[in-house]
Amino acid sequence: MSRVALVTGAAGGIGSATVARLVEQGYAVVGYDVRDAPDPDGGVHVVGDVADRSELQAAVDLAVGRWGRLDVAVAAAAVIAGGRPLWETPDDELQELWDVDVRGVWNTAAVAVPAMLAGPAPSGCRFVAVASAAASYGLFHLAGYTAAKHAVVGLVRGLAADLVSTGVTAVAVSPGSTNTPMLEETARIYGLSDPVSFASSQLLRRVLDPAEVAATIAFCCSVEGAALNGSVVSADGGFRP
Repeated sequence: MSRVALVTGAAGGIGSATVARLVEQGYAVVGYDVRDAPDPDGGVHVVGDVADRSELQAAVDLAVGRWGRLDVAVAAAAVIAGGRPLWETPDDELQELWDVDVRGVWNTAAVAVPAMLAGPAPSGCRFVAVASAAASYGLFHLAGYTAAKHAVVGLVRGLAADLVSTGVTAVAVSPGSTNTPMLEETARIYGLSDPVSFASSQLLRRVLDPAEVAATIAFCCSVEGAALNGSVVSADGGFRP
């Protein structure tokens, strides 16, 4: 039987590239996003908010009801905001970053992991959260985003410890500057006309394609990716701010 995956943030950027990659590998995929998108081949797209655990639970129930299992969850939904120093950052901006980038990952794990543990093959089940190179570096005028992505790494490491001996694993993938709408928003925050400017911060001297990051995520989702449990996998092109 095909492996079954839930991917949040599935309507664009790294999330949609991950959906495409997993579909290519034969997964049945439930895509999940606040925005609508076409159903993936052999799967379904669900409109919902990662900050609402009941909506995420419904997406997991759909996967289990249709295919009898959930093997993988990729928490890729995120927002970016900033442009001011920490002491001038408004509370509502920090709250949005926390609700989507952190609580969204927490909620995804909270509904997906029990389905994995109750499924037919927990030892092959994988939880993957998309963090960021920002989780490891302090980025100018992005203190809230940096803090949120750092929290994602801590969440994943704590989850991996909770999953000891179950066979289910948890991994964080930290992309560098990737050609997505979020990078365009980052350029806007910094007053840059072209997101390609961020290439100078990566040893590859180019921004990444979402498909490249998705390939790394897909390996983390695989049965063979078990050794990465509890790790932070850098898919950042040699990011050096």
